[in-house]
Amino acid sequence: MRIGILTQPLHTNYGGLLQGFALQRTLTIMGHDVRIVDLPFRPKSNMRLMKIIASRIVRKYLLKQTVNQIMPHTPTNEQMGMIAMHTNRFIRENIKTTERIPSVKELDKLKKYQFQAYIVGSDQVWRPVYSPGMPSFFLDFVKDNEKVKRIAYAASFGVDHWEFSQRLTRKCKKLAQKFDAISVREASAISLCKEYLGSDATHVLDPTLLLDKEEYIALVEKDKIAPKPKSLMLYVLDQADDKMAIARKVETKLGLKINQVMPKKRFEKENTTNLDECVYPPVTEWIRGFMDAEFVVTDSFHGTVFAIIFNKPFIAIGNQGRGLSRFSSLLKILELEDRLISTTDQVTTQLIRGDIDYGRLNEKIREERERSLAFISSAIA
Repeated sequence: MRIGILTQPLHTNYGGLLQGFALQRTLTIMGHDVRIVDLPFRPKSNMRLMKIIASRIVRKYLLKQTVNQIMPHTPTNEQMGMIAMHTNRFIRENIKTTERIPSVKELDKLKKYQFQAYIVGSDQVWRPVYSPGMPSFFLDFVKDNEKVKRIAYAASFGVDHWEFSQRLTRKCKKLAQKFDAISVREASAISLCKEYLGSDATHVLDPTLLLDKEEYIALVEKDKIAPKPKSLMLYVLDQADDKMAIARKVETKLGLKINQVMPKKRFEKENTTNLDECVYPPVTEWIRGFMDAEFVVTDSFHGTVFAIIFNKPFIAIGNQGRGLSRFSSLLKILELEDRLISTTDQVTTQLIRGDIDYGRLNEKIREERERSLAFISSAIA
Protein backbone atom coordinates (compact mmCIF):
# COMPACT_ATOMS: atom_id res chain seq x y z
CA MET A 1 0.00 0.00 0.00
CA ARG A 2 1.19 3.55 -0.74
CA ILE A 3 1.14 5.46 2.54
CA GLY A 4 1.79 9.11 3.34
CA ILE A 5 2.80 10.06 6.88
CA LEU A 6 1.83 13.51 8.10
CA THR A 7 3.88 14.52 11.11
CA GLN A 8 5.62 17.57 12.54
CA PRO A 9 8.16 19.11 10.12
CA LEU A 10 11.46 17.22 10.08
CA HIS A 11 14.02 19.55 11.60
CA THR A 12 16.70 19.44 14.32
CA ASN A 13 14.72 17.72 17.06
CA TYR A 14 16.28 14.27 17.49
CA GLY A 15 13.14 12.69 18.93
CA GLY A 16 10.97 14.13 16.18
CA LEU A 17 13.29 12.83 13.48
CA LEU A 18 13.56 9.36 14.98
CA GLN A 19 9.84 8.90 15.57
CA GLY A 20 9.30 9.70 11.89
CA PHE A 21 12.10 7.33 10.87
CA ALA A 22 10.74 4.60 13.14
CA LEU A 23 7.15 4.77 11.88
CA GLN A 24 8.30 4.77 8.27
CA ARG A 25 10.73 1.91 8.91
CA THR A 26 8.05 -0.14 10.67
CA LEU A 27 5.60 0.28 7.80
CA THR A 28 8.32 -0.48 5.23
CA ILE A 29 9.19 -3.72 7.05
CA MET A 30 5.48 -4.57 6.82
CA GLY A 31 5.77 -4.28 3.03
CA HIS A 32 4.37 -0.81 2.32
CA ASP A 33 5.65 2.03 0.15
CA VAL A 34 5.91 4.94 2.56
CA ARG A 35 6.78 8.62 2.34
CA ILE A 36 6.78 11.31 4.98
CA VAL A 37 5.17 14.55 3.82
CA ASP A 38 7.95 17.14 3.63
CA LEU A 39 6.49 20.20 5.30
CA PRO A 40 9.05 22.95 5.95
CA PHE A 41 10.07 23.98 9.42
CA ARG A 42 8.56 27.31 10.30
CA PRO A 43 9.91 29.80 12.84
CA LYS A 44 8.06 29.76 16.13
CA SER A 45 4.52 31.16 16.04
CA ASN A 46 3.82 34.55 17.59
CA MET A 47 2.19 32.82 20.56
CA ARG A 48 5.24 30.64 21.19
CA LEU A 49 7.60 33.61 20.78
CA MET A 50 5.56 35.55 23.34
CA LYS A 51 5.80 32.62 25.75
CA ILE A 52 9.59 32.40 25.25
CA ILE A 53 10.00 36.13 25.85
CA ALA A 54 7.75 36.02 28.93
CA SER A 55 9.69 33.04 30.28
CA ARG A 56 13.00 34.86 29.84
CA ILE A 57 11.68 37.97 31.57
CA VAL A 58 10.53 35.89 34.55
CA ARG A 59 13.84 33.99 34.72
CA LYS A 60 15.95 37.15 34.47
CA TYR A 61 14.09 39.61 36.67
CA LEU A 62 12.14 37.45 39.12
CA LEU A 63 14.26 34.31 39.45
CA LYS A 64 17.55 36.19 38.94
CA GLN A 65 18.84 33.55 36.52
CA THR A 66 21.42 34.25 33.80
CA VAL A 67 19.63 35.17 30.57
CA ASN A 68 21.76 36.53 27.74
CA GLN A 69 18.97 38.39 25.99
CA ILE A 70 15.19 38.70 26.02
CA MET A 71 14.46 38.73 22.27
CA PRO A 72 15.52 35.53 20.44
CA HIS A 73 17.51 35.71 17.20
CA THR A 74 15.87 34.26 14.08
CA PRO A 75 18.21 32.52 11.58
CA THR A 76 18.09 33.09 7.84
CA ASN A 77 17.50 30.10 5.55
CA GLU A 78 21.24 29.91 4.85
CA GLN A 79 22.08 29.98 8.55
CA MET A 80 19.43 27.37 9.26
CA GLY A 81 20.98 25.12 6.62
CA MET A 82 24.30 25.35 8.47
CA ILE A 83 22.74 24.73 11.88
CA ALA A 84 20.86 21.68 10.57
CA MET A 85 23.60 20.30 8.28
CA HIS A 86 23.89 16.97 10.15
CA THR A 87 20.20 16.44 10.80
CA ASN A 88 19.44 17.27 7.16
CA ARG A 89 21.95 14.62 6.10
CA PHE A 90 20.20 12.08 8.32
CA ILE A 91 16.91 12.88 6.59
CA ARG A 92 18.44 12.57 3.12
CA GLU A 93 20.07 9.23 3.89
CA ASN A 94 17.43 7.54 6.05
CA ILE A 95 13.98 9.00 5.44
CA LYS A 96 11.97 8.85 2.24
CA THR A 97 9.94 12.02 1.76
CA THR A 98 7.62 13.65 -0.72
CA GLU A 99 8.62 16.77 -2.58
CA ARG A 100 8.74 19.89 -0.43
CA ILE A 101 5.20 21.11 0.27
CA PRO A 102 5.62 24.85 0.97
CA SER A 103 2.70 25.10 3.39
CA VAL A 104 -0.34 23.20 4.63
CA LYS A 105 -2.40 25.25 2.16
CA GLU A 106 -0.73 23.34 -0.68
CA LEU A 107 -1.22 19.79 0.57
CA ASP A 108 -3.41 19.04 -2.43
CA LYS A 109 -0.10 18.62 -4.30
CA LEU A 110 0.07 15.20 -2.67
CA LYS A 111 -2.53 13.86 -5.12
CA LYS A 112 0.27 13.03 -7.55
CA TYR A 113 1.52 10.34 -5.15
CA GLN A 114 -1.81 8.50 -5.21
CA PHE A 115 -1.55 7.55 -1.56
CA GLN A 116 -3.97 4.85 -0.50
CA ALA A 117 -3.69 5.80 3.15
CA TYR A 118 -2.61 8.75 5.25
CA ILE A 119 -1.25 8.24 8.74
CA VAL A 120 -1.18 11.25 11.04
CA GLY A 121 1.40 10.98 13.81
CA SER A 122 3.26 10.62 15.96
CA ASP A 123 4.55 13.39 18.23
CA GLN A 124 2.45 16.40 19.26
CA VAL A 125 0.63 16.70 15.93
CA TRP A 126 -2.65 17.51 17.70
CA ARG A 127 -1.33 20.29 19.91
CA PRO A 128 -2.34 23.69 18.49
CA VAL A 129 0.78 25.51 19.64
CA TYR A 130 2.93 23.11 17.56
CA SER A 131 0.55 22.73 14.61
CA PRO A 132 -0.78 26.14 13.52
CA GLY A 133 -2.51 24.56 10.49
CA MET A 134 -4.31 22.11 12.76
CA PRO A 135 -7.19 21.04 10.44
CA SER A 136 -4.56 19.71 8.02
CA PHE A 137 -3.44 17.28 10.74
CA PHE A 138 -7.01 15.99 10.69
CA LEU A 139 -6.69 15.55 6.89
CA ASP A 140 -9.01 18.37 5.82
CA PHE A 141 -7.33 18.33 2.39
CA VAL A 142 -8.58 14.79 1.65
CA LYS A 143 -11.88 14.97 -0.22
CA ASP A 144 -14.86 12.86 0.82
CA ASN A 145 -14.96 11.11 -2.55
CA GLU A 146 -11.31 9.99 -2.32
CA LYS A 147 -10.90 6.32 -1.45
CA VAL A 148 -8.14 6.87 1.07
CA LYS A 149 -7.71 5.35 4.51
CA ARG A 150 -7.50 7.97 7.28
CA ILE A 151 -5.50 6.78 10.27
CA ALA A 152 -3.94 8.40 13.32
CA TYR A 153 -1.02 6.56 14.89
CA ALA A 154 0.14 7.64 18.36
CA ALA A 155 -1.17 11.15 17.77
CA SER A 156 -0.45 13.34 20.78
CA PHE A 157 -2.14 16.36 22.34
CA GLY A 158 0.98 16.70 24.51
CA VAL A 159 -1.05 17.61 27.59
CA ASP A 160 -3.94 16.06 29.50
CA HIS A 161 -6.33 18.98 28.99
CA TRP A 162 -8.06 20.48 25.95
CA GLU A 163 -6.26 23.39 24.22
CA PHE A 164 -8.43 23.77 21.09
CA SER A 165 -10.70 26.81 20.67
CA GLN A 166 -14.43 26.13 20.33
CA ARG A 167 -14.31 26.90 16.61
CA LEU A 168 -11.31 24.62 16.03
CA THR A 169 -12.94 21.89 18.10
CA ARG A 170 -16.07 21.92 15.95
CA LYS A 171 -14.04 21.72 12.76
CA CYS A 172 -11.68 18.98 13.94
CA LYS A 173 -14.50 16.93 15.44
CA LYS A 174 -16.16 16.62 12.04
CA LEU A 175 -12.86 15.63 10.47
CA ALA A 176 -11.93 13.13 13.20
CA GLN A 177 -15.18 11.26 12.72
CA LYS A 178 -14.14 10.53 9.13
CA PHE A 179 -11.07 8.60 10.32
CA ASP A 180 -11.00 4.84 9.84
CA ALA A 181 -8.94 4.34 13.00
CA ILE A 182 -7.46 6.59 15.69
CA SER A 183 -4.71 5.75 18.14
CA VAL A 184 -3.05 8.05 20.64
CA ARG A 185 0.22 8.10 22.54
CA GLU A 186 -1.05 9.11 25.98
CA ALA A 187 -3.73 7.38 28.02
CA SER A 188 -5.31 10.75 28.84
CA ALA A 189 -5.87 11.38 25.12
CA ILE A 190 -8.44 8.58 24.97
CA SER A 191 -10.90 10.58 27.06
CA LEU A 192 -10.03 13.81 25.22
CA CYS A 193 -10.88 12.16 21.89
CA LYS A 194 -14.16 10.83 23.29
CA GLU A 195 -15.26 14.05 24.96
CA TYR A 196 -14.19 16.64 22.40
CA LEU A 197 -13.94 14.76 19.10
CA GLY A 198 -16.70 12.20 19.64
CA SER A 199 -14.27 9.48 18.56
CA ASP A 200 -12.95 6.27 20.09
CA ALA A 201 -9.17 5.92 20.33
CA THR A 202 -6.68 3.17 21.12
CA HIS A 203 -3.62 3.70 23.32
CA VAL A 204 -0.40 2.65 21.52
CA LEU A 205 3.37 3.00 21.84
CA ASP A 206 5.42 5.84 20.44
CA PRO A 207 6.83 4.68 17.05
CA THR A 208 10.41 4.68 18.35
CA LEU A 209 9.48 1.75 20.61
CA LEU A 210 8.22 -0.32 17.67
CA LEU A 211 11.79 -1.04 16.52
CA ASP A 212 14.38 -3.22 18.21
CA LYS A 213 17.48 -1.39 19.43
CA GLU A 214 19.48 -3.17 16.71
CA GLU A 215 17.83 -0.89 14.13
CA TYR A 216 19.33 2.14 15.86
CA ILE A 217 22.69 0.47 16.45
CA ALA A 218 22.90 -0.19 12.71
CA LEU A 219 22.53 3.54 12.02
CA VAL A 220 25.37 4.32 14.43
CA GLU A 221 27.65 1.66 12.96
CA LYS A 222 26.99 2.90 9.45
CA ASP A 223 28.22 6.35 10.48
CA LYS A 224 31.18 4.90 12.43
CA ILE A 225 30.50 7.06 15.48
CA ALA A 226 33.20 6.76 18.13
CA PRO A 227 32.13 5.33 21.51
CA LYS A 228 31.81 7.39 24.70
CA PRO A 229 32.39 4.87 27.51
CA LYS A 230 31.77 5.58 31.22
CA SER A 231 29.57 8.54 30.41
CA LEU A 232 26.50 10.25 31.84
CA MET A 233 24.21 11.08 28.91
CA LEU A 234 22.69 14.51 29.54
CA TYR A 235 19.94 15.53 27.12
CA VAL A 236 18.19 18.68 28.27
CA LEU A 237 16.00 20.70 25.91
CA ASP A 238 15.32 23.60 28.26
CA GLN A 239 18.55 24.54 29.98
CA ALA A 240 18.24 25.65 33.60
CA ASP A 241 20.52 25.78 36.64
CA ASP A 242 18.42 23.32 38.63
CA LYS A 243 18.64 20.71 35.87
CA MET A 244 22.42 21.03 35.72
CA ALA A 245 22.46 20.63 39.51
CA ILE A 246 20.63 17.31 39.13
CA ALA A 247 23.16 16.15 36.51
CA ARG A 248 26.10 17.20 38.67
CA LYS A 249 24.66 15.30 41.61
CA VAL A 250 24.47 12.10 39.57
CA GLU A 251 27.90 12.75 38.01
CA THR A 252 29.51 13.08 41.44
CA LYS A 253 27.73 10.11 42.96
CA LEU A 254 28.62 7.72 40.11
CA GLY A 255 31.98 9.16 39.05
CA LEU A 256 30.94 9.60 35.43
CA LYS A 257 31.78 12.21 32.82
CA ILE A 258 28.88 14.20 31.39
CA ASN A 259 28.26 13.69 27.67
CA GLN A 260 25.91 16.37 26.33
CA VAL A 261 25.04 15.88 22.66
CA MET A 262 23.63 19.29 21.81
CA PRO A 263 24.97 22.45 20.15
CA LYS A 264 27.47 24.30 22.33
CA LYS A 265 25.29 27.40 21.99
CA ARG A 266 21.74 28.13 20.90
CA PHE A 267 21.37 30.43 17.90
CA GLU A 268 18.49 32.38 19.40
CA LYS A 269 20.83 33.43 22.23
CA GLU A 270 23.88 34.13 20.07
CA ASN A 271 24.96 36.33 17.19
CA THR A 272 26.10 35.04 13.80
CA THR A 273 29.80 35.02 14.73
CA ASN A 274 29.11 31.92 16.83
CA LEU A 275 27.20 30.04 14.12
CA ASP A 276 29.62 27.09 14.03
CA GLU A 277 28.93 26.49 17.71
CA CYS A 278 25.17 26.37 17.03
CA VAL A 279 25.34 23.33 14.71
CA TYR A 280 23.40 20.29 15.92
CA PRO A 281 25.58 17.15 16.23
CA PRO A 282 24.72 14.12 14.06
CA VAL A 283 21.62 12.11 14.99
CA THR A 284 23.76 9.00 15.25
CA GLU A 285 26.05 10.70 17.77
CA TRP A 286 22.94 11.36 19.86
CA ILE A 287 21.93 7.68 19.63
CA ARG A 288 25.48 6.64 20.51
CA GLY A 289 25.20 8.71 23.67
CA PHE A 290 22.41 6.45 24.93
CA MET A 291 24.16 3.28 23.75
CA ASP A 292 27.29 4.02 25.79
CA ALA A 293 25.77 5.77 28.80
CA GLU A 294 26.05 4.36 32.29
CA PHE A 295 23.22 6.69 33.32
CA VAL A 296 20.84 9.15 31.58
CA VAL A 297 19.45 12.48 32.80
CA THR A 298 16.92 14.13 30.50
CA ASP A 299 13.92 16.47 30.38
CA SER A 300 12.93 15.07 26.98
CA PHE A 301 10.20 12.51 26.31
CA HIS A 302 12.24 10.83 23.58
CA GLY A 303 15.36 11.08 25.72
CA THR A 304 13.45 9.01 28.27
CA VAL A 305 12.33 6.58 25.56
CA PHE A 306 15.87 5.98 24.29
CA ALA A 307 17.16 5.42 27.81
CA ILE A 308 14.52 2.67 28.04
CA ILE A 309 15.31 1.28 24.57
CA PHE A 310 18.96 0.85 25.58
CA ASN A 311 18.07 -0.40 29.07
CA LYS A 312 19.82 2.41 30.95
CA PRO A 313 19.10 3.69 34.44
CA PHE A 314 17.71 7.21 34.12
CA ILE A 315 16.12 10.24 35.69
CA ALA A 316 13.40 12.06 33.74
CA ILE A 317 12.94 15.70 34.72
CA GLY A 318 9.33 16.77 34.31
CA ASN A 319 8.91 19.29 31.50
CA GLN A 320 5.51 20.88 32.11
CA GLY A 321 5.75 23.41 29.29
CA ARG A 322 6.44 20.76 26.65
CA GLY A 323 3.80 18.35 27.97
CA LEU A 324 4.07 16.32 31.14
CA SER A 325 1.37 13.76 30.33
CA ARG A 326 3.69 12.19 27.73
CA PHE A 327 6.12 11.22 30.48
CA SER A 328 3.60 10.12 33.07
CA SER A 329 1.58 8.01 30.63
CA LEU A 330 4.59 5.99 29.42
CA LEU A 331 6.20 5.62 32.84
CA LYS A 332 2.92 4.51 34.41
CA ILE A 333 2.59 1.67 31.89
CA LEU A 334 6.13 0.56 32.72
CA GLU A 335 5.72 1.14 36.48
CA LEU A 336 8.60 3.62 36.53
CA GLU A 337 6.78 6.69 37.89
CA ASP A 338 9.48 7.13 40.55
CA ARG A 339 11.94 7.99 37.76
CA LEU A 340 10.01 11.20 36.96
CA ILE A 341 11.10 14.07 39.19
CA SER A 342 10.78 17.85 39.32
CA THR A 343 13.28 19.01 41.96
CA THR A 344 16.87 18.33 43.00
CA ASP A 345 15.66 17.15 46.42
CA GLN A 346 14.07 14.12 44.76
CA VAL A 347 17.45 12.87 43.50
CA THR A 348 18.24 10.33 46.20
CA THR A 349 21.01 7.77 46.40
CA GLN A 350 18.37 5.07 46.07
CA LEU A 351 17.10 6.63 42.84
CA ILE A 352 20.62 6.94 41.40
CA ARG A 353 21.84 3.50 42.42
CA GLY A 354 18.53 1.64 42.27
CA ASP A 355 18.23 -1.05 39.63
CA ILE A 356 15.55 -1.17 36.96
CA ASP A 357 14.22 -4.64 36.21
CA TYR A 358 14.69 -4.45 32.45
CA GLY A 359 13.97 -8.15 32.04
CA ARG A 360 10.39 -7.58 33.17
CA LEU A 361 10.27 -4.20 31.44
CA ASN A 362 11.37 -5.51 28.04
CA GLU A 363 8.68 -8.20 28.21
CA LYS A 364 6.08 -5.51 28.91
CA ILE A 365 7.33 -3.46 25.96
CA ARG A 366 7.15 -6.53 23.72
CA GLU A 367 3.52 -7.04 24.70
CA GLU A 368 2.67 -3.38 24.05
CA ARG A 369 4.57 -3.49 20.76
CA GLU A 370 2.58 -6.47 19.54
CA ARG A 371 -0.65 -4.70 20.44
CA SER A 372 0.47 -1.52 18.68
CA LEU A 373 1.54 -3.39 15.55
CA ALA A 374 -1.79 -5.20 15.55
CA PHE A 375 -3.53 -1.80 15.53
CA ILE A 376 -1.53 -0.73 12.46
CA SER A 377 -2.18 -4.00 10.62
CA SER A 378 -5.91 -3.80 11.29
CA ALA A 379 -6.14 -0.12 10.40
CA ILE A 380 -4.50 -0.45 6.98
CA ALA A 381 -6.02 -3.80 6.06
